[in-house]
Amino acid sequence: MTTTASPILDRPIRVAMFGTGPVLTHDAREFLARLDDHPDIDLLAAFCQAESAAKMVYVKDLWRRRGWLAAPLLLAWVLGGIGRYLSHPRAEMALRQKLKRLDGRIHFVPDIHAPEVIAQLRALAADLGLVYGSPILKPELFETPALGTLGIHHGKAPQYRGNKTTFWAMYNGEKTAGVMIQKINAGLDTGLIVKEGEVPIGRRSQRAVWHDLEALGLDLYIEAVLAVKVGTAVYRPQSGPKGKLYKNPKPRDLLNFWGRQWQRRLGK
Repeated sequence: MTTTASPILDRPIRVAMFGTGPVLTHDAREFLARLDDHPDIDLLAAFCQAESAAKMVYVKDLWRRRGWLAAPLLLAWVLGGIGRYLSHPRAEMALRQKLKRLDGRIHFVPDIHAPEVIAQLRALAADLGLVYGSPILKPELFETPALGTLGIHHGKAPQYRGNKTTFWAMYNGEKTAGVMIQKINAGLDTGLIVKEGEVPIGRRSQRAVWHDLEALGLDLYIEAVLAVKVGTAVYRPQSGPKGKLYKNPKPRDLLNFWGRQWQRRLGK
């Protein structure tokens, strides 16, 4: 059974993004820039849950959640940023300039469900909400936009729900890794699917798989937003066996995975 969006907007669709902070991931920043650049999309605001926009808040939060694993994760984050800048300096500088235009529309709030945040969202009269890396949203927030809220999930549904599903797909020896754009509901990664796709895994590195999945996800997300705007979005239920709810990998999971990766490289 599928359902189709009904309204057709003869103006740019008004969107608000929900994310987390204080440091937006590279793909979230790219998503914001693409939304703001598109002539048929009006980016009203982004609400990101964080105590402040200070990077030290990010470090403390990561340490609280991941323990000693925070150190290599922070190192990878720093090196990833340096690598992107060195390999694509013009693109990275252009992205930074685009994000400067959005400074007044990106709001870091301690509680994304606070009454004042919901009141501000209502005042903006958004047509569509867009989730990119936000905490789990409550209905009073994701149902506020007139046409509901879409979210991106990097994982095949319903087989791979929860956190770090690209890692777990590779860990489990899957041939492909998936990404979907869903309509947010009260469940966790159980919404109706608007767009979906997958990329091959094979003997490729986690970085290469994630790079392709990230790019595909951004394309599908923009396509989904535009489909909602023109009334052609088709929402279909998830199908297939429901997998377990995945969590962040533990140190032994990471060690096992990295060992397999090196064995594959040496076996070439």
